[in-house]
Amino acid sequence: MDDIKYSNTHHQHEHSRTNYDDQLDYGTPASNSDVQVTLMIDDREITVPEGTSIMRASIMAGVNVPKLCATDSLEPFGSCRLCVVEIEGRRGYPASCTTPVAEGLKVHTQTPKLADIRRGTMELYISDHPLDCLTCATNGDCELQDMAGAVGLREVRYGYEGENHLKAEKDESNPYFTFDPSKCIVCSRCVRACEETQGTFALTISGRGFESKVAAGVTDFMNSECVSCGACVQACPTATLIEKTVIDHGVPEHSVTTTCAYCGVGCSFDAEMKGEEVIRMVPNKNGGANHGHSCVKGRFAWGYATHKDRITTPMIRKSIHDEWQQVSWDEAFSYAASEITRIQAKYGKASVGGITSSRCTNEEVYVVQKLVRAVFGVNNVDTCARVCHSPTGYGLKQTIGESAGTQTFDSVMQSDVIFVIGANPTDGHPVFASQMKRRLREGAKLIIADPRAIDLVNSPHVKADYHLKLQPGTNVALISAIAHVIVTEGLVNEEFVKERCEWDSFVEWRDFVALPQNSPEVLGLAMGVPAEELRAAARLYATGGNAAIYYGLGVTEHSQGSTMVMGIANLAMATANIGREGVGVNPLRGQNNVQGSCDMGSMPHEYPGYRHVSDVATQALFESAWGRPLSNDPGLRIPNMLDNAIEGSFKAIYCVGEDIVQSDPNTQHVTHALENMECVIVQDLFLNETAMFAHVFFPGASFLEKSGTFTNAERRISPVRRVMTPKNGMEDWEVTAKFSNALGYPMEYKHASEIMDEVASLTPTFKGVSFQKLDELGSIQWPCNDEMPTGTPTMHIDEFVRGKGKFFVTQYVATTEKVTPKFPLILTTGRILSQYNVGAQTRRTKNVAWHSEDIVEIHPHDAAERGVNEGDWVGIASRAGETVLRVKITERVQPGVIYTTFHHPESGANVITTENSDWATNCPEFKVTAVQVTRVNQLSDWQQHYKTFSEAQLAFADRDLEAAKIEL
Repeated sequence: MDDIKYSNTHHQHEHSRTNYDDQLDYGTPASNSDVQVTLMIDDREITVPEGTSIMRASIMAGVNVPKLCATDSLEPFGSCRLCVVEIEGRRGYPASCTTPVAEGLKVHTQTPKLADIRRGTMELYISDHPLDCLTCATNGDCELQDMAGAVGLREVRYGYEGENHLKAEKDESNPYFTFDPSKCIVCSRCVRACEETQGTFALTISGRGFESKVAAGVTDFMNSECVSCGACVQACPTATLIEKTVIDHGVPEHSVTTTCAYCGVGCSFDAEMKGEEVIRMVPNKNGGANHGHSCVKGRFAWGYATHKDRITTPMIRKSIHDEWQQVSWDEAFSYAASEITRIQAKYGKASVGGITSSRCTNEEVYVVQKLVRAVFGVNNVDTCARVCHSPTGYGLKQTIGESAGTQTFDSVMQSDVIFVIGANPTDGHPVFASQMKRRLREGAKLIIADPRAIDLVNSPHVKADYHLKLQPGTNVALISAIAHVIVTEGLVNEEFVKERCEWDSFVEWRDFVALPQNSPEVLGLAMGVPAEELRAAARLYATGGNAAIYYGLGVTEHSQGSTMVMGIANLAMATANIGREGVGVNPLRGQNNVQGSCDMGSMPHEYPGYRHVSDVATQALFESAWGRPLSNDPGLRIPNMLDNAIEGSFKAIYCVGEDIVQSDPNTQHVTHALENMECVIVQDLFLNETAMFAHVFFPGASFLEKSGTFTNAERRISPVRRVMTPKNGMEDWEVTAKFSNALGYPMEYKHASEIMDEVASLTPTFKGVSFQKLDELGSIQWPCNDEMPTGTPTMHIDEFVRGKGKFFVTQYVATTEKVTPKFPLILTTGRILSQYNVGAQTRRTKNVAWHSEDIVEIHPHDAAERGVNEGDWVGIASRAGETVLRVKITERVQPGVIYTTFHHPESGANVITTENSDWATNCPEFKVTAVQVTRVNQLSDWQQHYKTFSEAQLAFADRDLEAAKIEL
């Protein structure tokens, strides 16, 4: 089999960091001017747009100008003095990176005088730089070295006997990169990258003249505001800032372009390799979602792929109290298939089902749902999107006709007003957050609706115009109050509504939100937000120009999640803020393939492409393609599967890449359901929390070991390319296909590309998608079909997918999860920058240096009432259960609200979340749990049981350990 057919043929290339002869983006940004300017550069005539820098024009003319401080991703700076040129009729030697072209200029880039200036400048740099090129980690991969050769420097006449910086102490505090100030040339590229690209402003140039140096905080990188995005490392032209992996293993020899497997931004990376060893992950400058930027997870936290905890051999056992038995793949498939067959014969077809993951590729999700529908013969397939973004699918489908965001990430650069609701972009979607912050620094206005003060509320050079600090569970009150202002103050764009929307539905909505009970004065009392703030924010959104809404799980993970999504769409339609750049309804998907997993038909009521299983034509299409009769009855959702397992009618589950024990609500309910099943099949990288209740374990492959595609939050389908041999012997889609074969249904795909070809043949919105086209275009935003052969960046431009947009009444209904004297506080949950989802990946990297445990944030008033001090252990009890966490006292949360993350399984965050869920989709109400907090000095009963049970299970998986003899 040609395992990496596409990646090797089209996207593997020799490594080159500097690539001096092929950079077209230096100097001033590309000009959009329609005015053309003609000039001469070294006797070559070139015509370029007005505003283009001489450096850019020179490179376009095929002339390379030496440079150090200029890069293709930063604004021109003009400090290194290597790129100086001569211009006939002008005095001096201007920097070509900061000097714009002009009509008729005659520019010389190579003259004896310029050569002398450049050599002299380079000599000054080298006079205070270690001459250790032969032993330097970046030897052969250093811009300073390249430029010394380019300007013809052959000797250094001065510098080493006098004062210098050669003994400056290294900063090794960051776990991923080293800062060696002895090699710093103070070009400011790292400082500018931190400011312009990342927007953190963690680095500065301190001192003046010879004493100037790069500084990160008061002491070191680890104790500064640095977020370890890697922008400074990527920008550095020397070995001053360098990955520790490069120091340890040397410069990479080749690279393969692939897509990050973390959040829904979907960053493109070049996996830079030595053989099959990843040396570093470098953000791809051609990445449509990230444009060469990254975060700490995608840039550095890939070591989990080779972690010692990886399970690489299949295992089976009769009971969860037995030791695991390592078996061959054929034995594992045979046993699993026999168990599914036995259970269905005994309990009926509906007794089995499957769960897919948003961490899986599109192709993997597709074959899992195909297996469940065509082989198991039922529609009992669901996905982890059930517990995060299922209300997005429902709400947007109802209002505008498509279960997806409307814009590209780049669209934010055209926004005048940015409305962030229930999302924390700097922690959950950091690369997009950097782009958003750039637009905010340019002057866009910012409205934030969040119970907690997220970083965007007040951070360097970014401050929210309005922070609507609403009480958890009152989102629909918020959206109705804002709509009330827009309607009653005449801010509706009725021309747009009449042309693009169902007028009757608008009238019904308009009349409803105009009622006095929906005014900010009334609903503001439930929210705890002053009416005037609500009115001012509503006016800004409606009248401030292009207004875009970005929302996250703080919108969807509520009992009225679907109502809120429809309310957001109502606002966008009423104000005409949809269907063009800079506006739109933009869900920020939490995991790398939430959008794709839903697109691929992983929910029980829909085939790929969001077509209902009861649709006769759709059923006939898939029956013809798959050669099996299919059910037209919607199957069981995850909560239904669990409830039926406890009741006794659901007996087997195939769980691919998803850890429902840690990620789903009411952990004890989940584990009770799994204990009642007779065959739990888990396919994953590690023996996760769900696998501790499994009878069959299929080892999975990491994103570095597979080919396929991910679809990000902006509907961008991006290629995942295999860079190393799977440690388990096969890719995940192959595991599912071979399992299907063992069940008597052949899936004879030879490559993931053939699966996508099948998807395209059966799904109208994917008709034009293929691996070949992805190789040509880099990425594609669906719909991609005959009408839009290269994809659709902005949706709903002329009309909505459903035809006319439809308004829905959004009646605020208070959650049944209310505070009581027994449970007087509200717990809400979220994520943190350094960790990802259930932490199975990031906990196995050096990211634990930033977040080694989940903590609970509590307001000083609530802490004082309970006699709780910083760092104390506290018991957090709800009506579902109890756990124990360490305390952080902070005013980021408001009185009456506490906050925690869920990245560490022993924390048991979901032991205390309840089974309340969204009325339409069963998405859990993770954001609202009534709790009490008390000071304690020991773990909860659940945590103590978990510790004992998990230690035994891990021991069972390691046949070499004496601990495997532990008995429960």
